[in-house]
Formats: sequence, C-alpha cells, structure tokens
Amino acid sequence: MNTVHAVVGAGALGSAVVRALVARDRETRLVSRRGSEQPPGAEVRMADATDTDGLARALDGSAVVYQCAQPAYWRWHDEFAALQQSVIDATVRVGADLVVADNLYMYGAPRNAALTEDSVEAPSSRKGHLRQAMATTAMDAHRHGLLRVALSRPSHYFGAGYDRNGKSVFATAARGRPMQFLGRADALHSFSFLPDVAEAMVSLGVSGTGWGRAWIPPVQAALTQGDFAQRIWEVAGQQGAARTRFLRPPQARVLGLVSPIMREVSEMMYEFEHPYVVDSTRFEQAFSMGPTPLDDAIEQTIAWYRS
Repeated sequence: MNTVHAVVGAGALGSAVVRALVARDRETRLVSRRGSEQPPGAEVRMADATDTDGLARALDGSAVVYQCAQPAYWRWHDEFAALQQSVIDATVRVGADLVVADNLYMYGAPRNAALTEDSVEAPSSRKGHLRQAMATTAMDAHRHGLLRVALSRPSHYFGAGYDRNGKSVFATAARGRPMQFLGRADALHSFSFLPDVAEAMVSLGVSGTGWGRAWIPPVQAALTQGDFAQRIWEVAGQQGAARTRFLRPPQARVLGLVSPIMREVSEMMYEFEHPYVVDSTRFEQAFSMGPTPLDDAIEQTIAWYRS
C-alpha cells in the first residue's frame, strides 16, 4: 500500500508543504534536483522533474504527490508545461493522487468583483493562457480516470523563503529601509500567507474530499498595498510612516530591457494597478480553515528574514 506524501520541488512553497506534512506526522518525502535539506522527519530523494522515468522512481510508494516545482519565471513558456506533464505522467505510473500548485492568472484582469473559483476564466496575459492550458491538461487527466487531481489557486503570497517580495519588502522593513512594491499604493489587494497555502494543499491531499476541482486557499482580507506596507513597517518595530517605493508599469517596462524577471512581470502589472480582491470562502467553509491573523503572518515572515 502506498503511504508516502511526496513533494516535488524544494522552493519556498515546496519546503512549506514538507513542514506542514511533517507536522501532521505523515510519511513525507521531498524530491528535488539538489536534494535540499529539510526538517527532521522528511526523506529526501534527488530527481529532475523533467525526467519522467527518474521522477517515477523517486516517487515510488507515494500515495499523494504535491506538484510545487517550476522553472525560472522567464522560462515558463519554454519549460513549464513539459515539466508539469512529466510530474503528471510520473504520478500516474506510481498510482498516486496529485495536488497541483496553480495560481489565479487564468482569470485575467479584475472585473469589479472578487475572484472566486466560479469566476470566468478570461486570461489577459501569455502566462495566464499558459496556466489555463496546464490546468486543463491536469483536470483532463482526472476526468479520464488516470489519477485524482486537485488544484490550489492562491493569491500572491508572502512568507519565509519567498524572496520575490521577502528581500525587497520584509527584509528591508526589518532594517528600516524603503520597501519595494509593484503597482499602486491605493490598490486593494488580497495576499496569501505561504504557510496557509501549504497547509491548504496538505488538507486537499489528506482529506479525500477535494478532488476534481480548483480551490482558492485562505487569503488575507483585502487591504490597500499602502496599508499593507504600514502594517509590515509597524510590526517590524519601525516608527512613523512606512518608507516605500512603488514600481509602476512604465518603470517595469524599462527595467525589463535588462532584467529577465522584470520583463515577465510587466505583463502582470494589472494585478497591482487595480483592485485585486480574492474570496476564499468556499475552501474555508469546506475545510474549516481560515487565514493566519495578518500581524502574526507578518511577524513570522520578518522573524525568518532577521534570522
């Protein structure tokens, strides 16, 4: 009988999923290219997620696989779909279920209403079309009976080890330096706390009730990015008004001329220029799980970067 819960990918989210599984006393395995260190209680195996044969060997004995691997942001169009297909194929071979770390890109630009699982999918970016196609492929495998699949679609997250905003926001706030945000200070935004996202993925994997659909895991209550910055600043122990910089689309496009990641970020700036409100009520009610209180989530993130 397969009993292992295997996490593919050792980035910030994959590491958080491993910690959540270990905390639940599940038989846990991390599969990554480098065999990264993990908390006591987790087995580590090395495999390249794009090598289906090698990945299947590394996943042997798995009951549930958590797909948290992805290529560099600027290589998504060349590599991501094939990588995820390899994970799907390897999971089918070992007879496991699959929880996929998805996102909200396929819903496109906000349309004056909070995003829910029932929102119309209308991608407004190349990456949105890519994620929609990848999600469709995964759900087709479920519908065809090859394996059971659940999709987790968090909003933009923050937390320990997520350096895309960790270094430019939380680490700088801890040092009393200006925090760097994308978009407008007055734009409402719903953020997800990384441990909440990980815990939600584990809940999907162990519950047996969430298969065959997409779920939005718990999100923080929407607040303006300026208010979010002020909360971070104060929790970091700083005085007065938060020191911030907000990068607007024209600046992002200029930086994209020399920075691969900023070149890719430019098409997603709409998410930070307009209200981006996300509703996770369905998941919260189904799994009796809400978000970590915001100040606690901020404090944990700052503490990690200080350490």
